[in-house]
Amino acid sequence: MMADVVQNLAEIRGKIRESALRANRNPGEITLIAVTKYVDVARIEEAIAAGVGHIAENRVQEGVRKFPLLSGNVVKHLIGTLQTNKVKAALEHFDLIHSVDRPALVEELAKQADKLQKQVKFLIQLNISGELTKHGLSPNELPGFMENLKAYPRLIPCGLMTMAPLTEEPETTRPIFRRLRELFEEIAATGDFPEWRYLSMGMSQDYPIAVEEGANLLRIGSAVFK
Repeated sequence: MMADVVQNLAEIRGKIRESALRANRNPGEITLIAVTKYVDVARIEEAIAAGVGHIAENRVQEGVRKFPLLSGNVVKHLIGTLQTNKVKAALEHFDLIHSVDRPALVEELAKQADKLQKQVKFLIQLNISGELTKHGLSPNELPGFMENLKAYPRLIPCGLMTMAPLTEEPETTRPIFRRLRELFEEIAATGDFPEWRYLSMGMSQDYPIAVEEGANLLRIGSAVFK
C-alpha cells in the first residue's frame, strides 16, 4: 500500500532527524538507502515516488532484473557479497559497491574497470564484531589493504561499511559503529584518498544508533517495506 511506504518513510526520517540532532549533526548529510531485497518493482516505485533516491540490492542478478523496470532515476547500491564472476555485471548496473572485502575481488574490479574504461567507486567492508558468519576484513588487515589499493588508479575507495550483529538490544551495536568511525577517521586523516566520505552502517533495527555514531549511509529495508 502506497500509504504504508509513505508513512514508514516519514517515521524513519523523523527518527534519523532526532538522532542526528542529538549528536549535533546535520540530518541533511545522512542518506537513507532503501534495501529492496525481496521487494517487487511496484513497491520500489512507491518508495521512489515518496522521495527515496537511493536503493540497494544484495545480489547482482536481482539488480540486473529489476533496475531496467524502474521509471525513477535512483542511485543503485550493491550491499551483498560480490563474487568475482559477477564483477562485470555489477560495474554495469550499480553505482556504488559496499562490500569489497578481499584482494582477489580488488584485482577483478581493477581488471574489469580497465576493460570498461571507467572509474569504480566502492566501500571496504570490515568485520568489526569478528563474527564467523560475517564477511569483511579485520581492522588489522585494513592498513595493508588500503596501501595496496594505491596501485589501481581506476579504483576509488570512498569509505567503510560494516554489519553489526543482529541483537534484541540495539545499544550493544554502539561500540562496533564507533570503532568503524574511528577507523574511517584514521584513513581520512592520511589525505591519501580524496573521495573518502562514506560511512555505511546501520540497518532497520539499529540505524538511530548508527546515526549518533557518525553513519551517513543507512541501509534500511524491512522498516521501509514492512
